[in-house]
Amino acid sequence: MDIPTIQGMDKYIGKADALIEAMPYIARFKNEMIVVKLGGSVMESEENLRSTLTDIAFMRTVGMYPVVVHGGGKTISRALNESGIETKFVQGLRVTDAESMHIVEDVIKNKVNAQVVSILNEKGVSASPLHGERIFFALKKTGKDPATGADLDWGYVGVPMAVDTGPVRELLHEDKIPAICPLGRGADGLIYNINADTAAAALAKALKARKLAFVSDVPGLLRDPGDPTSLINTLHADDAPQLMKEGIVGGGMLPKIQSCLDALDAGVKKVHLVDGRMSHSLLLEIFTNTGVGTEIVKQ
Repeated sequence: MDIPTIQGMDKYIGKADALIEAMPYIARFKNEMIVVKLGGSVMESEENLRSTLTDIAFMRTVGMYPVVVHGGGKTISRALNESGIETKFVQGLRVTDAESMHIVEDVIKNKVNAQVVSILNEKGVSASPLHGERIFFALKKTGKDPATGADLDWGYVGVPMAVDTGPVRELLHEDKIPAICPLGRGADGLIYNINADTAAAALAKALKARKLAFVSDVPGLLRDPGDPTSLINTLHADDAPQLMKEGIVGGGMLPKIQSCLDALDAGVKKVHLVDGRMSHSLLLEIFTNTGVGTEIVKQ
């Protein structure tokens, strides 16, 4: 066998260096629960989705216990459009009437969730679907229009008021990765659509997970939303209110950051915001010294 030249050895040494860099993180997070929320256009690109799910399979292979919560917004919007139902959002949340709810439930369970489970199983780990109404107890969302004071009605949209972690822990005990869709059951017995960010944060709090990671289509928290080089690598929770006041945290990022802060207050050690459009960004964020997204920590 030919001995590789020094130049040819560089790529092998680089791979070894990456494994060595990851080693202390693998040791530190072994047997820890990590809640990963998948959303945004990551769910629309099979390449990006497969890359992220490969990262999650790797996490399980090295002894971590990942729990997946996923959205399905654009897939749901297409299905509603094909059925002639107009998609309407109020304060970033989809208004969901009875007819829409049937489509939402079918798409998120039988298409999106099934795809996530199938890909994970292809990666050599064992994954199992867990429909959210088995674990999330929902209260119908209410609110008021800040401009007029009028009551707002989102229909069958709920907020998680309690979480039964039993089914999640049972799957983890069976060495399976739970793949959870964000649905909840109300006291009226009906199923409600829950924002996936809110569902993931509620689950991480209930599980007292070591980490919560939001994988979407933004690089992380940007000081200037128009400048991807203005990434805030580390955000201390105590600094978040000032960023909100300055408008740096606003729009769709506002409820996400608030969910992150709630999770930290409940005992989650660290929250990550990661761009799933970057290949293997989840591994790079968790298993390297510098990371590639935004980490949110308590002081």
